[in-house]
Amino acid sequence: MAASVLVIDDEQLMRDFVKETLSRAGYRVTVAADGKSGMEILDKEPIDLVVTDLKMPQMDGLEVLRQVRTRFPGVNVVVMTAYATVETAVSALKGGAIDYIMKPFTPDEVEIVAEKALEHMRLREENLYLRSELKEIYNFEQMVGDSEPMKAIYEQIRKVAPSRATVLICGETGTGKELVARAIHYTSPRRNKPFIKINCAALSAGLLESELFGHEKGSFTGAHRRKIGRFELANEGTLLLDEISEMNADLQAKLLRVLQEREFERVGGSTPIGVDTRIVSTTNRDLREAVESGAFREDLFFRLNVVPINLPPLRARKEDIPLLVDHFLLKYAGENGRCVKRVSQDAMSMLVEHSWPGNVRELENCMERAVVLSDNEVLREEHFSFGPVPARADRDGGLAIPHGSTVGEAARILIEDTLARCNDNRTHAAKSLGISVRTLRNKLSEYAAEERSDCLERKRS
Repeated sequence: MAASVLVIDDEQLMRDFVKETLSRAGYRVTVAADGKSGMEILDKEPIDLVVTDLKMPQMDGLEVLRQVRTRFPGVNVVVMTAYATVETAVSALKGGAIDYIMKPFTPDEVEIVAEKALEHMRLREENLYLRSELKEIYNFEQMVGDSEPMKAIYEQIRKVAPSRATVLICGETGTGKELVARAIHYTSPRRNKPFIKINCAALSAGLLESELFGHEKGSFTGAHRRKIGRFELANEGTLLLDEISEMNADLQAKLLRVLQEREFERVGGSTPIGVDTRIVSTTNRDLREAVESGAFREDLFFRLNVVPINLPPLRARKEDIPLLVDHFLLKYAGENGRCVKRVSQDAMSMLVEHSWPGNVRELENCMERAVVLSDNEVLREEHFSFGPVPARADRDGGLAIPHGSTVGEAARILIEDTLARCNDNRTHAAKSLGISVRTLRNKLSEYAAEERSDCLERKRS
């Protein structure tokens, strides 16, 4: 859908000139004869860009700029002035204007400034979502494993990555489905475009629809401004639909339409928006069974399952476990400043023989726990515990670890909590933690020394 531009100028000839120029360029243009009228239009209509004169009676352009930045922070502002000086330009830019243009100007100059301002808006919308995402180039070196099942996965990725085909990645929880999705994107021609993901099980149906397709201002209670959806953000890139099996029937029908027509409408909108977005989906459920039970649309399943990739569980590629152990040992020893160098042969045999119901994610958690709680160079059998460590629950049902705690602080809380549950019986506590009594004793001595040091510092101060 064409971007909407509001032009505010008290001179009718200038309003008409800018409106005609931007309309010819494909924008939807609304005009206002003064700042107050312009703000009333912003209250009622979704506007992407404001182009305002600086010198106007009653409410000048700087006041329009200030109000727009305060009340409509997602709307960009370009100022026009016939009184251009360094001071006025600096004032406008400091006030939050994205650009300024000096009168008289040509139609080409107007189009260029508007195009730059709207591109800035699109990038800002994208960055709102991507800010917390680490965009790194994924390659097969970051996928650990050289077993035959993993070599087959690498080959599938190499073949499918250059295409635009939809991909369905299936596998148990913790097998690395998102890592495969990222590898497909970052080894594809779309690698320099957005990789956007959304967990279909984490949101209600209404929120999920708005997140996927976006919404228009006023389309529902709380929709104070237009929202760009993930499909639009991922245009020319890849959209990962995680846990696709949890999507409800109504949204399945809308997703099917997007896959068939490559267009959609925002919630509350009526204009189709075309996108070139590649879809990669993941599921830990058997979608064929979901189709047979009526929980998932058969036609959507066939659209998603163009290229299926089935990830093997860790128990089916046990020869990769030593490589994964070394990988996580190096990772967490480095992150936590631990001088842990290797895993003993007996401990490695134990790790290889374990069934790993939580797959690679469980192994990673197990290795992190062992590295953090050990003060030996070699990890032995007693350093490992499988499954969650029981802990005294707080009011929310989980161990109370303050937000922002370091791994070392979290480890101390866990140790002290376990000791309290075991009535200070170090043997029982060590067994519950999956560490040796000696390691526990060393940790407690370390904590006692820290407390003595803190006490001395307080006395000195």
